[in-house]
Amino acid sequence: MLSMSFPVAVFWYCRRLYSFLAQLLKRWSNYLQRKFIRNLSVLTEVDLLGYSAREWKGETKHAKHMREAYEELFWSCHIKYLRQVRRDNYCVLRAVLFQIFSQGIPFPSWMKERDILKLPEKLLYSQGCNWIQQYSFGPERYTGPNAFGKLRKCMETLKTNWTEISATKDHEERGNMCNTLFSDESKEHKLYEAIKFIMLYEVVEAYEQIKNREEATHNLFSLLLARDSSSDPLSFMMNRLNSIGDSICLDQVELFLLGYLLEVKIRVYRLHRFNTEEFQVNYPEEYRREWNEISLLTEDDRYYHIPLFRT
Repeated sequence: MLSMSFPVAVFWYCRRLYSFLAQLLKRWSNYLQRKFIRNLSVLTEVDLLGYSAREWKGETKHAKHMREAYEELFWSCHIKYLRQVRRDNYCVLRAVLFQIFSQGIPFPSWMKERDILKLPEKLLYSQGCNWIQQYSFGPERYTGPNAFGKLRKCMETLKTNWTEISATKDHEERGNMCNTLFSDESKEHKLYEAIKFIMLYEVVEAYEQIKNREEATHNLFSLLLARDSSSDPLSFMMNRLNSIGDSICLDQVELFLLGYLLEVKIRVYRLHRFNTEEFQVNYPEEYRREWNEISLLTEDDRYYHIPLFRT
């Protein structure tokens, strides 16, 4: 009896230990999954009309208007799902870059001809823009002598990730890479700050051309520089770019500039403008046929989500 009870006891103990470890592993896996989802700044797709019904309950005039706008997207525009984007002041930059990366869209043509890692150096030394030390990194609000080094790290993060993801041909693998990248807040912010700096760099270039009456620039630069808040590159940086990601987001004129620089046609469905000519707007309005197209939807011109088409 004793010789038989010992193996039985060992078997019972091993079984309990296995059960305990299995439960522990399951709990750890669920914890990591919840943490990943919580950190993910672009959520998985949800049904469009289901989202509309949850977000716009009630019978107020505005709620009815928004539900009608969502129904128009569903039936006439073949938008069946959406991916919610984190609502912060990087929102539109996040929505645009996520689609560029997830679609495998390559660098714009002008980026292939220049090394973007050298743009901060060129602006500081070749063009004498010492004031870029006053550049502020969104919610970090950092300015100072190390701004140049931080900008270079931002440019490196953008170039490295864009190159790696766009070279990945498998759609599922590319999607997993995007989900990983857009759940890392530190890397995300570097991407957006790099894009902001590229916007600044191009405005400096255009400003010099206009001032020296050199080659013609796109009319959107004249429109941007005609504003009191951005009459020159320094004021554009101090009054607009430094606060983007912190207290403000891109406005409509800056969205034109974003599409132009990245060489993508950004089609925006503006639900609050439903039943008007401004319901669907392209940024920029003038674009080349070979440019890729991405789409956004917004309820207020501040926060944006990603529409998904199904036929």
